[in-house]
Amino acid sequence: MLSSSTIPRANVLGVGISDVTMGSALNEVENAADTPGVLGYVTVTGVHGVIESQEDPALKRIHNRSYLSIPDGIPMVWMGRLQGSPDMEQVCGPEFMPALLERGLEKDRRHFLWGGGDGVVERLSSVLKERHPKLRIAGTITPPFRPLTNEEELELVAAIRASKPHYFWVGLSTPKQERFMAGFLERHAEALRSDDQGLLFFGVGAAFDFQAGLVKEAPKWIRGSGFEWLFRLFMDPKRLWKRYLRNNPRFLAGVLAQLSGVKAYPMD
Repeated sequence: MLSSSTIPRANVLGVGISDVTMGSALNEVENAADTPGVLGYVTVTGVHGVIESQEDPALKRIHNRSYLSIPDGIPMVWMGRLQGSPDMEQVCGPEFMPALLERGLEKDRRHFLWGGGDGVVERLSSVLKERHPKLRIAGTITPPFRPLTNEEELELVAAIRASKPHYFWVGLSTPKQERFMAGFLERHAEALRSDDQGLLFFGVGAAFDFQAGLVKEAPKWIRGSGFEWLFRLFMDPKRLWKRYLRNNPRFLAGVLAQLSGVKAYPMD
């Protein structure tokens, strides 16, 4: 069985979003890394992940069984505050990742980078090492654009056991990264759980491209406003316009139904 934090969660259309701030999320995962036997995954959840979970009960369970599901989008925070979590704040993946990397320098944390397109993890590793010369990169792998074979999974298990990372960063799209993390960890929990330290996987998606300097981030004055999606749509309209046209109205309708009591959304 995988580990899960005891931090309470807000119910966002049946998806449990952890009641955290940037500081409390960082503290929680650092404590996990220091605790022998802890093994789990962290999802970085926004409107897209919540809507995908409406059509896929298995994906909803993946979010709800995570170690943490941090609120990547400001609508998650609004829902949390309406449910009695006044201190909850947005914790964006592209901001959480560098913050944890920097804090981990004090404790000599080891990081494994897995995901992205051709050359992305190599570039990311180089950029991060340039920024933090003492940063410990335990490994970098660009996975194939398909599910791993059993042999490839066993090779990855061997690489993790040999390099002993505290944090395993997954840079794929949602929900591909969430399915990979949950499935891989459940299948290989016995081999990956350590008596010396904790191990957490993080699904951070586009954070790899942001941190590697391949994609421009939203300006700070936009972050936390609820309109980051407009900036991303402007930067990549061909890929994102259908997602936002489909997801945003569905999310709003679902929120109205949940808050009015018209429909129940159990966190099962």
